[in-house]
Amino acid sequence: MKKKECCIVESQEMIGEGICSLWIETPSIAEEAVPGQFVSLYCRDGSRLLPRPISLCEIDRAGKRLHMVYRIAGKGTAEFAALKAGDTIEVMGPLGNGFPLEKAAGRRVFLMGGGIGIPPMLETAKALTGNSGYQNETAAKVTAVLGYRDERFLQDEYEKICDVCISTEDGSYGTKGNVIDAIRENALEADVIFACGPAPMLRGIKAYAQEKGIACWISMEERMACGIGACLACVCQSKEVDGHSHVHNKRICKDGPVFEASEVEL
Repeated sequence: MKKKECCIVESQEMIGEGICSLWIETPSIAEEAVPGQFVSLYCRDGSRLLPRPISLCEIDRAGKRLHMVYRIAGKGTAEFAALKAGDTIEVMGPLGNGFPLEKAAGRRVFLMGGGIGIPPMLETAKALTGNSGYQNETAAKVTAVLGYRDERFLQDEYEKICDVCISTEDGSYGTKGNVIDAIRENALEADVIFACGPAPMLRGIKAYAQEKGIACWISMEERMACGIGACLACVCQSKEVDGHSHVHNKRICKDGPVFEASEVEL
Protein backbone atom coordinates (compact mmCIF):
# COMPACT_ATOMS: atom_id res chain seq x y z
CA MET A 1 0.00 0.00 0.00
CA LYS A 2 1.44 3.35 -1.05
CA LYS A 3 2.43 5.87 1.61
CA LYS A 4 3.83 9.39 1.64
CA GLU A 5 6.80 9.70 3.94
CA CYS A 6 9.49 12.17 4.88
CA CYS A 7 12.69 10.29 4.06
CA ILE A 8 16.30 10.99 5.02
CA VAL A 9 19.05 11.10 2.40
CA GLU A 10 21.78 8.64 3.33
CA SER A 11 24.15 9.35 0.45
CA GLN A 12 24.35 10.68 -3.09
CA GLU A 13 27.06 10.61 -5.74
CA MET A 14 27.50 11.16 -9.45
CA ILE A 15 28.25 7.87 -11.22
CA GLY A 16 28.23 9.20 -14.78
CA GLU A 17 27.67 12.37 -16.75
CA GLY A 18 24.37 13.67 -15.39
CA ILE A 19 23.67 10.33 -13.65
CA CYS A 20 23.05 10.39 -9.88
CA SER A 21 23.03 7.52 -7.37
CA LEU A 22 20.79 8.30 -4.39
CA TRP A 23 20.21 6.21 -1.25
CA ILE A 24 17.39 7.21 1.11
CA GLU A 25 16.14 5.83 4.42
CA THR A 26 12.40 5.13 4.53
CA PRO A 27 10.21 4.21 7.52
CA SER A 28 8.13 1.66 5.62
CA ILE A 29 8.20 2.03 1.79
CA ALA A 30 11.20 -0.28 1.41
CA GLU A 31 9.47 -3.06 3.33
CA GLU A 32 6.63 -3.20 0.80
CA ALA A 33 8.41 -2.45 -2.48
CA VAL A 34 9.04 -5.12 -5.13
CA PRO A 35 11.31 -5.18 -8.22
CA GLY A 36 9.98 -3.04 -11.07
CA GLN A 37 8.08 -0.53 -8.96
CA PHE A 38 8.83 3.19 -8.62
CA VAL A 39 8.40 6.06 -6.16
CA SER A 40 7.40 9.70 -6.60
CA LEU A 41 9.80 12.33 -5.23
CA TYR A 42 8.52 15.79 -4.31
CA CYS A 43 10.42 19.04 -4.83
CA ARG A 44 10.74 21.60 -2.07
CA ASP A 45 10.27 24.42 -4.58
CA GLY A 46 6.56 25.27 -4.40
CA SER A 47 6.47 26.25 -8.06
CA ARG A 48 6.98 22.58 -8.99
CA LEU A 49 3.85 20.94 -7.62
CA LEU A 50 4.00 17.60 -9.43
CA PRO A 51 6.26 14.84 -8.11
CA ARG A 52 8.95 13.19 -10.25
CA PRO A 53 8.70 9.41 -10.76
CA ILE A 54 11.96 7.53 -10.14
CA SER A 55 12.40 3.77 -10.63
CA LEU A 56 13.78 1.66 -7.81
CA CYS A 57 17.29 0.38 -8.46
CA GLU A 58 17.78 -1.53 -5.20
CA ILE A 59 15.56 -2.31 -2.22
CA ASP A 60 17.19 -2.90 1.17
CA ARG A 61 14.32 -4.19 3.30
CA ALA A 62 16.39 -5.04 6.35
CA GLY A 63 18.00 -1.61 6.39
CA LYS A 64 14.79 0.20 5.35
CA ARG A 65 16.57 1.87 2.44
CA LEU A 66 15.90 2.53 -1.23
CA HIS A 67 18.46 3.10 -3.99
CA MET A 68 17.58 5.20 -7.02
CA VAL A 69 19.74 5.96 -10.03
CA TYR A 70 18.37 8.78 -12.17
CA ARG A 71 19.38 11.19 -14.90
CA ILE A 72 19.24 14.96 -14.39
CA ALA A 73 16.62 15.92 -16.96
CA GLY A 74 15.18 19.23 -15.73
CA LYS A 75 14.78 21.57 -12.78
CA GLY A 76 13.14 18.98 -10.56
CA THR A 77 15.83 16.33 -10.89
CA ALA A 78 18.46 19.06 -10.70
CA GLU A 79 17.04 19.96 -7.28
CA PHE A 80 17.28 16.30 -6.20
CA ALA A 81 20.89 16.18 -7.41
CA ALA A 82 21.79 18.89 -4.88
CA LEU A 83 20.62 16.77 -1.93
CA LYS A 84 23.28 15.59 0.49
CA ALA A 85 23.47 13.22 3.45
CA GLY A 86 21.12 14.26 6.24
CA ASP A 87 18.72 16.20 4.00
CA THR A 88 15.07 15.17 3.87
CA ILE A 89 12.73 14.61 0.94
CA GLU A 90 9.04 13.77 0.61
CA VAL A 91 8.49 10.42 -1.10
CA MET A 92 5.33 8.53 -2.09
CA GLY A 93 5.40 4.83 -2.82
CA PRO A 94 5.75 2.08 -3.65
CA LEU A 95 3.86 2.72 -6.89
CA GLY A 96 2.95 0.67 -9.95
CA ASN A 97 3.26 -3.03 -10.64
CA GLY A 98 6.54 -4.93 -10.65
CA PHE A 99 7.90 -7.75 -12.77
CA PRO A 100 6.16 -11.18 -12.46
CA LEU A 101 9.12 -13.01 -10.94
CA GLU A 102 7.18 -16.26 -10.70
CA LYS A 103 7.12 -16.45 -14.52
CA ALA A 104 10.91 -16.80 -14.48
CA ALA A 105 11.20 -19.62 -11.93
CA GLY A 106 13.77 -22.17 -13.09
CA ARG A 107 14.06 -20.61 -16.55
CA ARG A 108 16.65 -18.76 -18.65
CA VAL A 109 15.97 -15.04 -18.37
CA PHE A 110 17.19 -12.00 -20.27
CA LEU A 111 17.09 -8.85 -18.14
CA MET A 112 17.40 -6.13 -20.77
CA GLY A 113 18.03 -2.51 -19.89
CA GLY A 114 18.87 0.49 -22.01
CA GLY A 115 20.17 3.84 -20.73
CA ILE A 116 18.31 4.93 -17.63
CA GLY A 117 16.26 1.72 -17.99
CA ILE A 118 19.32 -0.17 -16.67
CA PRO A 119 18.93 0.73 -12.94
CA PRO A 120 15.45 -0.77 -12.38
CA MET A 121 16.61 -4.16 -13.67
CA LEU A 122 19.24 -4.52 -10.93
CA GLU A 123 16.84 -5.36 -8.09
CA THR A 124 15.06 -7.76 -10.45
CA ALA A 125 18.39 -9.50 -11.07
CA LYS A 126 19.02 -9.72 -7.33
CA ALA A 127 15.59 -11.23 -6.68
CA LEU A 128 15.95 -13.82 -9.44
CA THR A 129 19.38 -14.91 -8.25
CA GLY A 130 18.63 -15.06 -4.52
CA ASN A 131 20.54 -11.89 -3.69
CA SER A 132 17.75 -9.80 -2.18
CA GLY A 133 15.42 -10.00 0.79
CA TYR A 134 12.30 -10.37 -1.36
CA GLN A 135 10.20 -13.20 0.09
CA ASN A 136 9.25 -14.65 -3.31
CA GLU A 137 12.73 -15.04 -4.73
CA THR A 138 12.82 -17.56 -7.57
CA ALA A 139 15.95 -19.22 -8.87
CA ALA A 140 16.58 -18.51 -12.54
CA LYS A 141 19.49 -18.47 -14.98
CA VAL A 142 19.92 -14.74 -15.52
CA THR A 143 21.79 -12.86 -18.22
CA ALA A 144 21.72 -9.06 -18.02
CA VAL A 145 21.87 -7.51 -21.49
CA LEU A 146 22.72 -3.84 -21.01
CA GLY A 147 22.72 -1.16 -23.68
CA TYR A 148 24.72 2.04 -23.23
CA ARG A 149 25.28 5.06 -25.42
CA ASP A 150 28.93 5.19 -24.32
CA GLU A 151 29.61 5.69 -20.59
CA ARG A 152 28.84 2.58 -18.52
CA PHE A 153 27.35 2.63 -15.01
CA LEU A 154 26.25 -0.15 -12.61
CA GLN A 155 28.15 -2.73 -14.67
CA ASP A 156 30.15 -3.90 -11.63
CA GLU A 157 26.99 -4.37 -9.57
CA TYR A 158 25.45 -6.60 -12.22
CA GLU A 159 28.62 -8.65 -12.70
CA LYS A 160 28.60 -9.56 -9.00
CA ILE A 161 25.31 -11.45 -9.35
CA CYS A 162 24.77 -12.63 -12.93
CA ASP A 163 26.21 -12.99 -16.43
CA VAL A 164 26.45 -9.69 -18.28
CA CYS A 165 26.42 -8.88 -22.01
CA ILE A 166 26.93 -5.27 -23.11
CA SER A 167 26.29 -3.20 -26.21
CA THR A 168 27.43 0.37 -26.82
CA GLU A 169 26.28 2.68 -29.59
CA ASP A 170 29.84 3.80 -30.34
CA GLY A 171 31.36 0.32 -30.10
CA SER A 172 33.74 1.38 -27.33
CA TYR A 173 32.87 -1.74 -25.31
CA GLY A 174 31.10 -5.02 -26.07
CA THR A 175 28.94 -5.24 -29.17
CA LYS A 176 28.62 -2.17 -31.34
CA GLY A 177 24.92 -1.47 -31.71
CA ASN A 178 21.95 -2.25 -29.47
CA VAL A 179 20.87 -5.00 -27.08
CA ILE A 180 19.37 -7.14 -29.86
CA ASP A 181 22.67 -6.93 -31.74
CA ALA A 182 24.45 -8.13 -28.58
CA ILE A 183 22.13 -11.11 -28.21
CA ARG A 184 22.57 -12.17 -31.81
CA GLU A 185 26.34 -11.64 -31.86
CA ASN A 186 26.80 -13.76 -28.73
CA ALA A 187 24.23 -16.41 -29.76
CA LEU A 188 22.36 -16.03 -26.46
CA GLU A 189 19.05 -17.76 -25.77
CA ALA A 190 16.31 -17.27 -23.18
CA ASP A 191 12.83 -18.44 -22.23
CA VAL A 192 11.68 -15.16 -20.64
CA ILE A 193 12.51 -11.49 -21.20
CA PHE A 194 12.09 -8.67 -18.69
CA ALA A 195 13.05 -5.28 -20.16
CA CYS A 196 13.11 -1.55 -19.45
CA GLY A 197 14.25 1.30 -21.66
CA PRO A 198 13.23 3.82 -24.30
CA ALA A 199 10.32 3.04 -26.63
CA PRO A 200 12.42 2.24 -29.75
CA MET A 201 14.39 -0.34 -27.76
CA LEU A 202 11.25 -1.90 -26.30
CA ARG A 203 9.69 -2.01 -29.78
CA GLY A 204 12.69 -3.98 -31.03
CA ILE A 205 12.60 -6.33 -28.03
CA LYS A 206 8.89 -6.98 -28.49
CA ALA A 207 9.46 -7.86 -32.16
CA TYR A 208 12.40 -10.12 -31.24
CA ALA A 209 10.33 -11.91 -28.56
CA GLN A 210 7.50 -12.49 -31.02
CA GLU A 211 9.95 -13.78 -33.63
CA LYS A 212 11.47 -16.26 -31.16
CA GLY A 213 8.28 -17.13 -29.27
CA ILE A 214 9.67 -15.84 -25.98
CA ALA A 215 7.45 -14.66 -23.12
CA CYS A 216 8.18 -10.95 -22.64
CA TRP A 217 7.33 -8.26 -20.09
CA ILE A 218 8.37 -4.64 -20.55
CA SER A 219 8.58 -1.69 -18.18
CA MET A 220 7.60 1.51 -19.98
CA GLU A 221 9.21 4.89 -19.43
CA GLU A 222 6.83 7.84 -19.60
CA ARG A 223 6.36 11.34 -18.20
CA MET A 224 3.86 11.19 -15.35
CA ALA A 225 1.81 13.76 -13.47
CA CYS A 226 -0.06 12.29 -10.49
CA GLY A 227 1.68 8.90 -10.44
CA ILE A 228 -1.44 7.15 -9.08
CA GLY A 229 -3.63 6.73 -12.16
CA ALA A 230 -6.07 9.61 -11.61
CA CYS A 231 -5.05 12.14 -14.27
CA LEU A 232 -4.64 9.92 -17.38
CA ALA A 233 -1.53 11.87 -18.41
CA CYS A 234 0.63 8.78 -19.00
CA VAL A 235 -1.62 6.49 -21.03
CA CYS A 236 -0.41 4.14 -23.72
CA GLN A 237 -2.41 2.34 -26.39
CA SER A 238 -3.52 -1.13 -25.37
CA LYS A 239 -4.95 -4.15 -27.14
CA GLU A 240 -7.88 -4.47 -24.74
CA VAL A 241 -10.37 -1.84 -23.58
CA ASP A 242 -9.37 -0.34 -20.23
CA GLY A 243 -11.97 -0.71 -17.49
CA HIS A 244 -11.16 2.73 -16.09
CA SER A 245 -11.24 4.90 -19.22
CA HIS A 246 -13.33 2.52 -21.42
CA VAL A 247 -11.01 3.04 -24.39
CA HIS A 248 -7.94 1.22 -25.73
CA ASN A 249 -5.63 2.81 -23.18
CA LYS A 250 -3.60 1.70 -20.19
CA ARG A 251 -2.30 3.98 -17.44
CA ILE A 252 1.44 3.41 -17.24
CA CYS A 253 1.70 4.58 -13.63
CA LYS A 254 -1.23 2.50 -12.32
CA ASP A 255 -1.68 -0.46 -14.70
CA GLY A 256 2.08 -0.63 -15.33
CA PRO A 257 4.79 0.37 -15.60
CA VAL A 258 5.32 -3.36 -16.29
CA PHE A 259 3.13 -4.88 -19.01
CA GLU A 260 3.15 -8.13 -20.92
CA ALA A 261 4.54 -6.96 -24.26
CA SER A 262 1.53 -8.18 -26.22
CA GLU A 263 -0.79 -5.99 -24.07
CA VAL A 264 0.45 -2.65 -25.40
CA GLU A 265 1.23 -0.93 -28.66
CA LEU A 266 4.65 0.68 -28.96
